[in-house]
Amino acid sequence: MALLTAMIKTLMAALLVLVALAWPSQAATFSMKRGLNLDQWTTWPGEERWGDAKAILPYPEWRKFLGDDDLKALKNAGFDFLRMPVDPSPFLSGQTAALRDDLYASVLDSVRMTNRAGLKVIVDMHLIPAGGSRKIGMSEVMDSPQTFDAYVDMVRKMARTLAGEDPEKVAFEPMNEPIVDCDSDGTSLWPDRQRKLFAAARSSATKLTLVLTGACYSAAASLGKINPRTIPDDNVIWTFHSYDPFLLTHQGATWAGDFIAYVTGLPYPLTAVPRAQLEVTLDTVRARIKAEAPWARQSGLLAYLDEQVASMDSPDKLLGLMDAPFKTIEAWAKANGIKPQNITLGEFGMIRQEYGNAYVMPARFRAAYVRDMIARAEAHGFSWSVWSYGGAFGIVDAFNGDKAEPEVMDVIRALH
Repeated sequence: MALLTAMIKTLMAALLVLVALAWPSQAATFSMKRGLNLDQWTTWPGEERWGDAKAILPYPEWRKFLGDDDLKALKNAGFDFLRMPVDPSPFLSGQTAALRDDLYASVLDSVRMTNRAGLKVIVDMHLIPAGGSRKIGMSEVMDSPQTFDAYVDMVRKMARTLAGEDPEKVAFEPMNEPIVDCDSDGTSLWPDRQRKLFAAARSSATKLTLVLTGACYSAAASLGKINPRTIPDDNVIWTFHSYDPFLLTHQGATWAGDFIAYVTGLPYPLTAVPRAQLEVTLDTVRARIKAEAPWARQSGLLAYLDEQVASMDSPDKLLGLMDAPFKTIEAWAKANGIKPQNITLGEFGMIRQEYGNAYVMPARFRAAYVRDMIARAEAHGFSWSVWSYGGAFGIVDAFNGDKAEPEVMDVIRALH
């Protein structure tokens, strides 16, 4: 019986790919230029309460905080689209079985609400790590064939939910930042998985533009390894993310590895302050590493800090670091006949404040970084969406109902 089940699943996957192969190609119907990521809020109750309609709806969670006027303000600021993260976990949880149709309907209502505000929208299926009461996250989906199959089915149903919407106003992104194929052991699991996700989405939503990506956090280098000819459809926009240089964009982020949490206070660019002032900040970081990092890790962390600073301590070095992802994608696009307008920088940004950390990145550094990244994207003809509306990287909201400093939004407003 197990063998028969496996054969049936294999046959179904093959049939989905054949359906996609048979579908006539067309130009991307969804176009965009300047966008904002709505944040990935994670403040809803634990999974044990996801069966309570009052706790989980409306969905996604930003609907509890933002209204029509907030969305219209984003339109007036100069954005033409929003990338709307949707956490797939509730759709995969047994706790929501009785509310599943309501969850899909609420996502559709959120899409229409965004369109009514004059903004296009990308529905972004945005897995985050499991933790606390949350049992299903990126690792579970990638490590378990059964859970991945359930995820594919969810993608099919979400695409079906969105299928009737205006394809010029709505696009669908089946998975954000897949964490797979990050090792250098030569394995390449993502191309096959992406084809399955593509086939499931396209079989349900025949007209919507699909937003597809590379493996390993949607890095430019990973997209550069994708053969787009294996996706038999021109109604596709390809996305990559870039937060380079990570040393500066993720300062203090406790969830981003065992090094960056010790780093705060560095300016953008490093040459924005006198060298003597920079050295004082670096000495503070070194002292923090010596006082707080595990003894066995200290020498490695200190060496890595020096290496990273040396890689970006002049304008030319920084230029090379920040240009590298764009050059990779430009070369990949030219080699594969992909037009710049079918490529988007789906995420970039600079942290404002890590939750629970008193340090706040000076707004002028964040504004300068966002301005420089926008200039790079637009020089290459790529659309872009900055991360994010609120939270640690917030450019509109900060934490606890506070507003972020206006400098980053001023950069956006100045564009038009």
